[in-house]
Amino acid sequence: MATHVIGLISDTHGQVRADVHRALAGVDLILHAGDVGGDAVLDELALIAPVRAVFGNTDAPGDPRLAAEIISTVDGVSIHVSHGHEVGAPTARKLLARYPHAVIVYGHTHRFLETWQDGRLVINPGAAGPRRFDLEPSVVRMTITDGVVETEVVRLAISD
Repeated sequence: MATHVIGLISDTHGQVRADVHRALAGVDLILHAGDVGGDAVLDELALIAPVRAVFGNTDAPGDPRLAAEIISTVDGVSIHVSHGHEVGAPTARKLLARYPHAVIVYGHTHRFLETWQDGRLVINPGAAGPRRFDLEPSVVRMTITDGVVETEVVRLAISD
């Protein structure tokens, strides 16, 4: 039985909170859903695990380290990652209609959201960077075991 643990992060906006290291310790891969805020963020996250990232609406266009979207399959589970701004104001309904994948990861709204519909998951890990809109910073640990997806939201300390 293989278990894959993937860290989901978004909206760092140039900041990696010290608590991210604790929250994502031991993950196999980090998927960043955009508004990264520069190479220093990717380099810092790479100290934890390999990183794949998409660009958000505030990232510099043409950055070779950022993709428009990530499409991947882990243990038979198809995963799509984008920032979400490409659908306007992203909602679970809009994302489910646009992408056929089993797991859809997005950012942009800075709000944690986990919606399951017809066996498919739409998830926003929340914003991990500078605190905005009086929202608590967070990331998600997503575990895939034998094709079964489980998630755990991890709240980040706001003192740093």
